[in-house]
Amino acid sequence: MTEALSAFFHLRLNMPEPKTQFESTRTAFLRLLLPCFAVIAILASSAFSQQTDKKPQTASPQTLTRTTTRHEVRRLGYGSAVTILGAPAGSITIEGWNKSEVDITADVELHANTEEDLAQLALVNSFVVDKDANHLRIISTGTHDKKFMKKAAKGFPKNLLGLPWKIDFRIRVPMMCDVEIDAGRGPITLSNVDGVLIVKAVESEAKLTLTGGILMVTVAKGKVDLNIPTRSWRGRGVDMRLAVGDMTVQIPPGFSGDINADVLRTGKIENGYAGLAPREDTVATPHSIKGRSGAGGTVLVFTVGDGTISFKGSDR
Repeated sequence: MTEALSAFFHLRLNMPEPKTQFESTRTAFLRLLLPCFAVIAILASSAFSQQTDKKPQTASPQTLTRTTTRHEVRRLGYGSAVTILGAPAGSITIEGWNKSEVDITADVELHANTEEDLAQLALVNSFVVDKDANHLRIISTGTHDKKFMKKAAKGFPKNLLGLPWKIDFRIRVPMMCDVEIDAGRGPITLSNVDGVLIVKAVESEAKLTLTGGILMVTVAKGKVDLNIPTRSWRGRGVDMRLAVGDMTVQIPPGFSGDINADVLRTGKIENGYAGLAPREDTVATPHSIKGRSGAGGTVLVFTVGDGTISFKGSDR
């Protein structure tokens, strides 16, 4: 995690100066976003280090597991926004559909030594849904949130605070919708949504199948795969940043767009897409490419601190 944080700050310090209106807006947004996310990553890393310094708890033969499923549906019009604050661990799957509502299914998994302990954990480890006219928020609550515990669970047994738990979300949202995901550790899947899409995670294997909108991804460690099933990006741009790990971009035959890719420290760029060539007055290197596919178009930016960026063709 130390390497991930180091590369993460390197991403922040090496952001290029904006050249277009979109890049200016994107860069200004990221200059505000990245320091906040870096602080979150540092705190998560510090907490993880403190836990590893302690003598690990030995799982009791009597350890129990309880998984409960919650399902909720809320009305939400097209063009609205959905924010998901995930649990410290767990998967998040979001899919766009043609209904003006948000369908939420969540599996909450708890671990404890007794049924009484499971019952106490179930009171705090969960999520709440907050909605106003055009914004729906899905907020995870639990033992990881000290402020929440002080307000909602005074006198909660300390021996239950460090027990593992997770929430796996499966959510359907209107196709024309803004989505923001703030996750801890776990896989993320996002598909069939067109809007302002923001994805942040400490550690994740993210799989994104999208055709347009504004996409901003910031992951400290893991893998990020973007599949573009259309011949152009119907939106204002893409900016994907990964501190440590591997990034893969799948592009269909005949795709038109401008692509900027950079590996800032160790690693390389693997260009397996025949239609991607360096733009005029630029030279591709193993660590940087300013490329154009087809007739050019929307600018797609991909940055990795330590790792690889792979461009591949797809059958679509």
